[in-house]
Amino acid sequence: MSPHDAASIRKPRTDDRRLLDIELGICGYMAVLIAHKLKLFSLLGEAPRTLAEVCQALKLARRPAEALINVSLSLGLLQKQGEYYGLSPLAEDYLLEASPTYFGGVLDLDLAAPYSFESLEQAVLTNAPQVYGGGDWVKSHEEQAGAARTFTRAMHGYSVGPALAWPAALDLSEHRLMLDIGGGSAAHCMGAVLTWPNLQAIDFDIAPVCEVALEFVSRQGLQSRIRAQVGNMWNDPFPAADLHFYSMIFHDWPSDRCGVLCRKSFESLEPGGRIIIHEMLYDDDKTGPFTVAAFNIMMLFATEGEQYSGRELTAMLTEAGFTDIAVKQTFGYWSIVTGRKP
Repeated sequence: MSPHDAASIRKPRTDDRRLLDIELGICGYMAVLIAHKLKLFSLLGEAPRTLAEVCQALKLARRPAEALINVSLSLGLLQKQGEYYGLSPLAEDYLLEASPTYFGGVLDLDLAAPYSFESLEQAVLTNAPQVYGGGDWVKSHEEQAGAARTFTRAMHGYSVGPALAWPAALDLSEHRLMLDIGGGSAAHCMGAVLTWPNLQAIDFDIAPVCEVALEFVSRQGLQSRIRAQVGNMWNDPFPAADLHFYSMIFHDWPSDRCGVLCRKSFESLEPGGRIIIHEMLYDDDKTGPFTVAAFNIMMLFATEGEQYSGRELTAMLTEAGFTDIAVKQTFGYWSIVTGRKP
């Protein structure tokens, strides 16, 4: 190569860290899944341990044990004092089974397992979900009661943290009965009634999901304030309530179907009634956050839906007739969009 040729190669304007983070992120996720499966976090939850003690307890050689530990350290899941490794507060809150916000059920689902380059490429090329072989994922859960129960239990830990946060962001003192539509494990019903003593709640979902919800409600001793009602949000009338709540429902459906739910809630609510939509939202210009954009890829792969921005959900509620619409960030990536029926 001549000096002239070398001078003509343009230097990059930025370094390559972001691309390396993208490329290697999958390795970090897989490593955390393996650490969870091997019960590394449970082990360190009992007491901090040295690398040698971890190797002995998990029957691992030094190199792989240290690799798992170092990934977990870099992600803020572990912390080190001297030669001892222990859990960070983040891991204590989300990776210990005794915690009410335990994420282990979601990790056990191994959401990466159905993904392959070929299946995700097929979702992009066909605009069709691939998780259930291109079938109707809602029908699959209804037909496979066991799968619905497993999924509901897994999502409970995913929901508890946000469910304890959003009720404090609103004044719900005027409301008496919350209808949680597609309410899953009743985590959000519990968060609402524990924050607002004036509230009762109904978890409205398919039969196997309601069975799981009642288990969680019973554990908290909230049977007198929360009940489950079996129903299909598309086909069955909504029970009477002055507050409608949807969490992680709108992102399962295209905007026209979301509009149907908005209109159904508007028609069902009495004047003064309120709607709350709880989702991970894009920025209004849809330039981020990355986590929401990545979640949108999951929706492309698994459902008919997509992640929305606060602006888009506001437009849906406005078109249905709701007023006093507001968007509030509540917990991590989670936000609520609220509206009132005049």
